[in-house]
Amino acid sequence: MGIRSHWKNFIDGHFVDSVAGRTIEVEDPATGEWIAEIARAEAGDVNLAVAAAKRCFDSRALADLRPINRGRMLIDVARELRRRQDEIAEVICYESGMGMVDSIDQVDCAAQYFEYYGGLADKIEGSYIPLGKGFIDYTIPEPHGVSAHIIPWNFPIELVARGVAPALAAGNTVVIKSPELDPLHNTFLGEIAGSVGFPDGAINIIAGYGDDCGTALCEHPDVNQLVFTGSVPTGRKILDCAARRIIPAVVELGGKSAGMVMPDADLDKVVASTRVGIFFFSGQVCSAMSRLLVHRSIYDEVVDRLCEMVDGLSIGHGKDNSDITPLISERQLERVEGLVRSAVDAGAKVARGGARVADSPGYFMQPTLICDASPDMDAMQREAFGPVLCISAFDDEEEGVSIANGTRYGLCAGVFTQDLEAAHRIAARLKGGQIFINKWFAGGIETPFGGVGESGFGREKGQDAIRNYYQTKNVGCLIG
Repeated sequence: MGIRSHWKNFIDGHFVDSVAGRTIEVEDPATGEWIAEIARAEAGDVNLAVAAAKRCFDSRALADLRPINRGRMLIDVARELRRRQDEIAEVICYESGMGMVDSIDQVDCAAQYFEYYGGLADKIEGSYIPLGKGFIDYTIPEPHGVSAHIIPWNFPIELVARGVAPALAAGNTVVIKSPELDPLHNTFLGEIAGSVGFPDGAINIIAGYGDDCGTALCEHPDVNQLVFTGSVPTGRKILDCAARRIIPAVVELGGKSAGMVMPDADLDKVVASTRVGIFFFSGQVCSAMSRLLVHRSIYDEVVDRLCEMVDGLSIGHGKDNSDITPLISERQLERVEGLVRSAVDAGAKVARGGARVADSPGYFMQPTLICDASPDMDAMQREAFGPVLCISAFDDEEEGVSIANGTRYGLCAGVFTQDLEAAHRIAARLKGGQIFINKWFAGGIETPFGGVGESGFGREKGQDAIRNYYQTKNVGCLIG
């Protein structure tokens, strides 16, 4: 491991230590050992970052560029991310616990976002509105200004790219608050930003805790937009702040997504989707398939197939590309264990796993299958963010859809069936911003993603997302 020991924030084109001189300690969740430290941003650092972003925006150094040139810079970011992907992926692997191959994929996915929105930068267009003789009327798409992005710990570099790339494409400047648990690898974007020609202040990256750094960023009077991915309680606070300040916000919050297995489903596809849907990155995915609803006629067979699959999963450090890697922290591990205990106390059965990995220095949770889960139990209603699948039986389509829709969330849902008429009928009835048929995580960066209910609102990814980052100005002119 060749990770340097001290990292800094990136403000106004320069790497700097924090105003107060404090740092955040970063550890390897697979071992609990110290990796490095990074400058801890607090209110004073937020002020500097926002001032730099505002100064850059007000200078119009970015907004007045020909859009195709902004797009080329974004595509250059993608090129640099790929050139340095092994270096960046190593840091992701050690600070987040993600497998090395998956870490490389995360860097590539981030690069894809910059490529995609680089290609859209010169497609953000206004329109002419005919008002009759003597008038000219047209619209101008205008960036909001300083766009603040508060990033979660589960996919930092991908989720930075998902929001920051369209924000920059539209001509905004950005302040990125990296998560305190794995903030190191986002700083590579600072190095890359200057090398591809972004003006100083266009991209600012700070690492800090939510209660001081995050709050100061949300409350800052010169921030014009809030973009957040994370928990429902924190999302409520951010939306409250946005409402008080009357600024736009994009929020993608939690999920308790269900896959619905019909009697005619291809069980090979069900097993494959379950493996990736809940056990990828140890279930630390907002859109994970954390509930599986199985028609009673095939329930026992599906459970047996899933037990066989889980028995074949390896557990270990991400550097070894294990199937199950550590959870991000001891706190997260305790939370997941507690949810499993609550399910057992409520009458569910643990078919596999159910506890942390014994005698491990890291934060490893066994891949867990909870059977006979009733729809109203806590484990079926509350997001676990761990490798825990709750399995429940249903008797008919109506009951299955009712159970699937029976949470306060609405991020994703899915259905497994070989009857395409039934598939699309059920997809239309399932509550969620994205519905998968016969393959969990079907889609890509081109497909819109977001929630309904307490999973949030607004859409990220795809062409829909670019509209989050500008507003329409109308200009009407009397001629003569």
